[in-house]
Amino acid sequence: MIKNLVIRPALEEDLQGVLALYAQSDMDQGRVLTVQQAQVIFNQFKTYPNYRLFIALDAGHTSSVIGTFALLVMHNLAHQGTPSAIVEDVVVSEIHQGQGIGRAMMAKAIELARECHCYKLVLSSNHKRLRAHAFYRNLGFKEHGLSFHVDIHP
Repeated sequence: MIKNLVIRPALEEDLQGVLALYAQSDMDQGRVLTVQQAQVIFNQFKTYPNYRLFIALDAGHTSSVIGTFALLVMHNLAHQGTPSAIVEDVVVSEIHQGQGIGRAMMAKAIELARECHCYKLVLSSNHKRLRAHAFYRNLGFKEHGLSFHVDIHP
């Protein structure tokens, strides 16, 4: 575990570090947005009431981005109006994996969802990512139902 781990909302100046994490082979096969494209989308996050990008930093060293996740808290008309949360784009730098960073980030996501009185926190993971599945199960996540998607191309 990194002693000086800091998890905080991302700032625009953190985007280059976040994009470097997304470029890892197990995320998007090295394909990422430009910093300028990411800035446009990052600014769109602000139009959502509860959609934020978080980063993990080792404040004791270079303060470079070593982990990231996005958290969306959405309001519901069902479930007596109780909100739910979705965590997406969970990535830890390859050289920092296995040091408790992902565990700390997911603990933060759960804490934030609880603070918003969410009744659940969900995530999806590609069926090929068996190590990630074991990690999430180890954190107490359970498989629930089925996840479906349809590819939509412009």
